[in-house]
Amino acid sequence: MPDALRRLADRLDQAFATTDLAGRLRLLRDAFDGRVVFTTSFGLEDQALTHAIRSLGLEADFATLDTGRLFPETYDVWARTEEKYGFRVKAFHPDADALQALVADQGINGFYYGLDMRKACCGARKVEPLGRALSEAQGWIVGLRGDQSDHRANLRFVEFDAARGLIKASPLLDFSRDDVAAYCALHDVPINALHERGFLSIGCAPCTRAVKPGEPERAGRWWWESEDKKECGLHVGADGRLARAKMVG
Repeated sequence: MPDALRRLADRLDQAFATTDLAGRLRLLRDAFDGRVVFTTSFGLEDQALTHAIRSLGLEADFATLDTGRLFPETYDVWARTEEKYGFRVKAFHPDADALQALVADQGINGFYYGLDMRKACCGARKVEPLGRALSEAQGWIVGLRGDQSDHRANLRFVEFDAARGLIKASPLLDFSRDDVAAYCALHDVPINALHERGFLSIGCAPCTRAVKPGEPERAGRWWWESEDKKECGLHVGADGRLARAKMVG
């Protein structure tokens, strides 16, 4: 099965390179007879994908990770999105016992004091709930863009996620931020109000700040850490590195 999924990922990756957003999403949906999950954090890219998937009438499960530390503005755009498109985004919350143990061990804001503590927080609040969100899924749609960071520049449109045993697709990988913003403006897509205040990449409130002029797009995420550490664990492999599929051929 892994070999078959790798071959499928290669075929889809090649097809995505010459197909528009709608075509990419249709190709992905048609490739599976089972569950396809789109995980959204209600940022700019995810809002564009929400509009595209809903407008095309494609069958996909919408999931979000409600960490308990999100901005009020994120909950606001979540509500506006459900109202506009007439559906519910399923929330996956941290395990209560694991979260209680985490806070008891490191305090409510322990993530500021060490990389291991921050990764433990992301693990409890995001990575473990993601595992439940993707349970039994065959395909996973994400809003990654290649120009968001050096880490993401070498990703492929479609990859086999060996750790989770599924196909992971980034339909907006070759879009610029301006491309995505123009798409959202054209289609009157609900946008997080924080974007207009300099928050270009939005995660948990204690771990996100506005980006200063000239800073990279994701500089406001975990800003107290070195640049090569800035992934929460959702898009990394078991070795802690950003997951990249090996090229075939």
